[in-house]
Amino acid sequence: MVITNRQSGTNVHEVADGIYRINTPVVIEGAGGFSFNQYLIVDDEPVLFHTGLRRMFPLVREAVASILPVERLRYIAFSHVEADECGSLNEWLAAAPRSVPLCGTVAAMVSITDLADRAPTALADAELLPLGARSVRWFDTPHLPHAWECGFLMEETTRTLLCGDLFTQGGDALPPITESDILGPSEAFRHAMDYFSHTKNARVMLERLAATEPTTLACMHGSAWHGDGASLLRALADELAS
Repeated sequence: MVITNRQSGTNVHEVADGIYRINTPVVIEGAGGFSFNQYLIVDDEPVLFHTGLRRMFPLVREAVASILPVERLRYIAFSHVEADECGSLNEWLAAAPRSVPLCGTVAAMVSITDLADRAPTALADAELLPLGARSVRWFDTPHLPHAWECGFLMEETTRTLLCGDLFTQGGDALPPITESDILGPSEAFRHAMDYFSHTKNARVMLERLAATEPTTLACMHGSAWHGDGASLLRALADELAS
Protein backbone atom coordinates (compact mmCIF):
# COMPACT_ATOMS: atom_id res chain seq x y z
CA MET A 1 0.00 0.00 0.00
CA VAL A 2 1.29 3.46 -0.94
CA ILE A 3 0.18 6.55 1.00
CA THR A 4 -0.36 9.39 -1.49
CA ASN A 5 -1.46 12.04 1.02
CA ARG A 6 -0.28 11.80 4.61
CA GLN A 7 -2.67 14.42 5.94
CA SER A 8 -5.81 12.65 4.70
CA GLY A 9 -4.40 9.12 4.69
CA THR A 10 -5.40 8.63 1.05
CA ASN A 11 -3.70 5.50 -0.24
CA VAL A 12 -3.38 3.25 -3.28
CA HIS A 13 -3.20 -0.55 -3.46
CA GLU A 14 -3.29 -2.91 -6.46
CA VAL A 15 -6.14 -5.33 -5.69
CA ALA A 16 -5.97 -7.23 -8.99
CA ASP A 17 -3.62 -7.11 -11.96
CA GLY A 18 -3.79 -3.52 -13.25
CA ILE A 19 -6.70 -2.55 -10.97
CA TYR A 20 -5.94 -0.09 -8.17
CA ARG A 21 -8.03 0.75 -5.13
CA ILE A 22 -7.81 4.41 -4.10
CA ASN A 23 -8.96 4.78 -0.50
CA THR A 24 -9.59 7.78 1.71
CA PRO A 25 -10.48 7.05 5.35
CA VAL A 26 -12.75 9.46 7.19
CA VAL A 27 -14.41 9.84 10.57
CA ILE A 28 -18.06 10.90 10.35
CA GLU A 29 -19.38 12.68 13.42
CA GLY A 30 -21.88 10.46 15.18
CA ALA A 31 -21.17 7.48 12.92
CA GLY A 32 -17.49 6.70 13.48
CA GLY A 33 -14.95 5.52 10.92
CA PHE A 34 -15.78 5.06 7.25
CA SER A 35 -13.96 5.03 3.92
CA PHE A 36 -14.48 5.99 0.29
CA ASN A 37 -12.91 3.92 -2.49
CA GLN A 38 -12.38 4.54 -6.19
CA TYR A 39 -10.97 1.97 -8.60
CA LEU A 40 -8.63 2.68 -11.49
CA ILE A 41 -8.36 0.18 -14.34
CA VAL A 42 -5.10 0.71 -16.23
CA ASP A 43 -5.23 -0.12 -19.94
CA ASP A 44 -5.09 1.64 -23.30
CA GLU A 45 -8.39 3.29 -22.36
CA PRO A 46 -8.15 3.72 -18.58
CA VAL A 47 -11.31 3.73 -16.45
CA LEU A 48 -11.88 5.42 -13.11
CA PHE A 49 -14.85 3.82 -11.34
CA HIS A 50 -16.40 6.23 -8.81
CA THR A 51 -15.21 9.83 -8.84
CA GLY A 52 -15.32 10.42 -5.10
CA LEU A 53 -17.01 13.36 -3.43
CA ARG A 54 -16.41 16.74 -5.07
CA ARG A 55 -14.44 18.00 -2.09
CA MET A 56 -12.19 14.92 -2.31
CA PHE A 57 -11.24 15.59 -5.93
CA PRO A 58 -7.73 16.92 -5.15
CA LEU A 59 -6.95 13.83 -3.04
CA VAL A 60 -8.21 11.36 -5.63
CA ARG A 61 -6.51 13.21 -8.47
CA GLU A 62 -3.22 13.08 -6.55
CA ALA A 63 -3.66 9.34 -6.08
CA VAL A 64 -4.51 8.69 -9.75
CA ALA A 65 -1.47 10.75 -10.79
CA SER A 66 0.74 8.44 -8.76
CA ILE A 67 -0.26 5.61 -11.14
CA LEU A 68 -0.69 7.28 -14.54
CA PRO A 69 -1.03 10.79 -16.01
CA VAL A 70 -4.54 12.04 -15.25
CA GLU A 71 -4.83 13.25 -18.86
CA ARG A 72 -4.80 9.61 -20.02
CA LEU A 73 -8.15 8.79 -18.44
CA ARG A 74 -10.72 7.78 -21.04
CA TYR A 75 -13.80 6.86 -18.99
CA ILE A 76 -15.16 8.28 -15.75
CA ALA A 77 -17.58 5.59 -14.59
CA PHE A 78 -19.92 5.05 -11.65
CA SER A 79 -22.65 2.76 -10.41
CA HIS A 80 -25.43 5.31 -9.84
CA VAL A 81 -25.99 9.02 -9.36
CA GLU A 82 -24.89 9.99 -5.85
CA ALA A 83 -22.31 12.46 -4.55
CA ASP A 84 -19.66 9.88 -3.64
CA GLU A 85 -20.21 8.07 -6.95
CA CYS A 86 -20.05 11.00 -9.36
CA GLY A 87 -19.86 14.23 -7.36
CA SER A 88 -16.62 15.35 -9.00
CA LEU A 89 -17.53 14.11 -12.49
CA ASN A 90 -17.14 17.48 -14.19
CA GLU A 91 -13.84 18.16 -12.41
CA TRP A 92 -12.52 14.90 -13.89
CA LEU A 93 -13.83 15.75 -17.35
CA ALA A 94 -11.93 19.04 -17.16
CA ALA A 95 -8.75 17.38 -15.91
CA ALA A 96 -8.81 14.63 -18.57
CA PRO A 97 -9.78 16.28 -21.88
CA ARG A 98 -10.39 13.01 -23.79
CA SER A 99 -12.50 11.45 -21.05
CA VAL A 100 -16.27 10.89 -21.11
CA PRO A 101 -18.75 9.72 -18.49
CA LEU A 102 -19.47 5.98 -18.56
CA CYS A 103 -22.77 4.76 -17.14
CA GLY A 104 -25.88 2.74 -17.86
CA THR A 105 -28.56 3.86 -20.27
CA VAL A 106 -30.98 4.89 -17.51
CA ALA A 107 -28.42 7.12 -15.79
CA ALA A 108 -27.59 8.72 -19.12
CA MET A 109 -31.25 9.32 -19.89
CA VAL A 110 -32.43 10.73 -16.56
CA SER A 111 -29.37 12.57 -15.25
CA ILE A 112 -25.96 12.48 -16.87
CA THR A 113 -26.80 13.86 -20.31
CA ASP A 114 -27.86 17.02 -18.47
CA LEU A 115 -25.47 17.04 -15.49
CA ALA A 116 -22.21 16.24 -17.26
CA ASP A 117 -20.18 18.72 -19.28
CA ARG A 118 -19.65 16.07 -21.99
CA ALA A 119 -22.05 13.52 -23.41
CA PRO A 120 -21.81 10.10 -21.76
CA THR A 121 -21.05 6.71 -23.23
CA ALA A 122 -24.14 4.77 -22.17
CA LEU A 123 -23.85 0.99 -21.87
CA ALA A 124 -26.82 -1.30 -22.35
CA ASP A 125 -27.34 -4.22 -20.00
CA ALA A 126 -24.63 -6.89 -20.62
CA GLU A 127 -22.82 -4.66 -23.13
CA LEU A 128 -19.06 -5.27 -23.39
CA LEU A 129 -16.64 -2.35 -23.71
CA PRO A 130 -13.07 -3.07 -24.88
CA LEU A 131 -10.37 -1.07 -23.12
CA GLY A 132 -7.34 -2.54 -24.90
CA ALA A 133 -5.93 -5.73 -23.39
CA ARG A 134 -9.03 -6.12 -21.24
CA SER A 135 -12.75 -5.40 -21.36
CA VAL A 136 -15.52 -4.42 -18.96
CA ARG A 137 -19.13 -5.54 -19.07
CA TRP A 138 -22.02 -3.51 -17.65
CA PHE A 139 -24.82 -5.13 -15.64
CA ASP A 140 -28.04 -3.25 -14.91
CA THR A 141 -29.05 -3.78 -11.26
CA PRO A 142 -31.99 -1.39 -10.73
CA HIS A 143 -32.59 -0.67 -7.02
CA LEU A 144 -29.79 -3.06 -5.95
CA PRO A 145 -28.89 -1.78 -3.50
CA HIS A 146 -30.62 1.50 -4.44
CA ALA A 147 -31.35 3.86 -7.36
CA TRP A 148 -33.23 3.02 -10.55
CA GLU A 149 -30.12 3.60 -12.66
CA CYS A 150 -27.82 1.40 -10.56
CA GLY A 151 -25.44 -1.02 -12.26
CA PHE A 152 -22.00 -2.59 -11.95
CA LEU A 153 -18.97 -3.27 -14.13
CA MET A 154 -17.21 -6.64 -14.45
CA GLU A 155 -13.57 -6.56 -15.58
CA GLU A 156 -13.43 -9.86 -17.39
CA THR A 157 -9.69 -10.59 -17.53
CA THR A 158 -9.15 -10.45 -13.76
CA ARG A 159 -12.76 -11.38 -12.93
CA THR A 160 -13.09 -8.28 -10.80
CA LEU A 161 -16.64 -7.12 -10.06
CA LEU A 162 -16.79 -3.39 -9.39
CA CYS A 163 -19.74 -3.82 -7.06
CA GLY A 164 -20.34 -0.31 -5.73
CA ASP A 165 -22.32 -0.17 -2.48
CA LEU A 166 -22.74 -3.93 -2.15
CA PHE A 167 -20.89 -5.28 0.91
CA THR A 168 -20.38 -1.82 2.41
CA GLN A 169 -18.27 -2.11 5.56
CA GLY A 170 -17.89 0.56 8.21
CA GLY A 171 -14.51 1.48 9.66
CA ASP A 172 -11.59 3.65 8.61
CA ALA A 173 -8.66 1.27 9.20
CA LEU A 174 -9.54 -1.85 7.21
CA PRO A 175 -7.01 -3.71 5.01
CA PRO A 176 -7.02 -2.81 1.29
CA ILE A 177 -8.02 -6.37 0.35
CA THR A 178 -9.04 -9.32 2.47
CA GLU A 179 -10.06 -12.96 2.25
CA SER A 180 -11.81 -12.74 5.62
CA ASP A 181 -15.54 -12.44 6.15
CA ILE A 182 -17.06 -9.20 4.85
CA LEU A 183 -20.66 -10.42 4.73
CA GLY A 184 -21.08 -10.27 8.51
CA PRO A 185 -19.72 -6.72 8.88
CA SER A 186 -21.58 -5.49 5.80
CA GLU A 187 -24.85 -6.99 6.99
CA ALA A 188 -24.39 -5.35 10.39
CA PHE A 189 -23.90 -2.03 8.58
CA ARG A 190 -26.96 -2.63 6.38
CA HIS A 191 -29.19 -3.42 9.34
CA ALA A 192 -28.04 -0.26 11.10
CA MET A 193 -28.41 2.05 8.09
CA ASP A 194 -31.05 0.24 5.97
CA TYR A 195 -29.75 1.72 2.71
CA PHE A 196 -31.07 -1.13 0.53
CA SER A 197 -34.26 -0.62 -1.47
CA HIS A 198 -35.33 -4.23 -0.73
CA THR A 199 -36.31 -4.80 -4.36
CA LYS A 200 -38.18 -8.05 -4.98
CA ASN A 201 -35.74 -8.76 -7.82
CA ALA A 202 -32.60 -8.83 -5.64
CA ARG A 203 -32.05 -12.59 -5.80
CA VAL A 204 -32.38 -12.74 -9.58
CA MET A 205 -29.88 -9.92 -10.04
CA LEU A 206 -27.43 -11.31 -7.49
CA GLU A 207 -27.61 -14.73 -9.14
CA ARG A 208 -26.84 -13.11 -12.47
CA LEU A 209 -23.78 -11.43 -10.96
CA ALA A 210 -22.77 -14.69 -9.28
CA ALA A 211 -22.86 -16.44 -12.66
CA THR A 212 -19.90 -14.28 -13.76
CA GLU A 213 -17.83 -16.06 -11.06
CA PRO A 214 -15.90 -13.04 -9.80
CA THR A 215 -12.74 -13.66 -7.80
CA THR A 216 -12.33 -10.05 -6.59
CA LEU A 217 -15.12 -7.84 -5.29
CA ALA A 218 -14.15 -4.16 -5.53
CA CYS A 219 -16.30 -2.60 -2.80
CA MET A 220 -16.83 1.14 -2.63
CA HIS A 221 -16.66 1.30 1.17
CA GLY A 222 -14.29 -0.88 3.18
CA SER A 223 -11.95 -3.62 2.04
CA ALA A 224 -11.94 -5.18 -1.40
CA TRP A 225 -12.39 -8.94 -1.15
CA HIS A 226 -10.74 -11.94 -2.83
CA GLY A 227 -12.21 -15.42 -3.02
CA ASP A 228 -15.27 -17.26 -4.31
CA GLY A 229 -17.37 -14.24 -5.23
CA ALA A 230 -20.23 -16.33 -6.57
CA SER A 231 -20.78 -17.99 -3.20
CA LEU A 232 -20.58 -14.66 -1.38
CA LEU A 233 -23.13 -13.02 -3.69
CA ARG A 234 -25.50 -15.95 -3.18
CA ALA A 235 -25.02 -15.70 0.57
CA LEU A 236 -26.00 -12.04 0.37
CA ALA A 237 -29.14 -13.04 -1.55
CA ASP A 238 -30.01 -15.44 1.27
CA GLU A 239 -29.53 -12.72 3.88
CA LEU A 240 -31.73 -10.28 1.97
CA ALA A 241 -34.48 -12.92 1.73
CA SER A 242 -34.41 -13.79 5.42
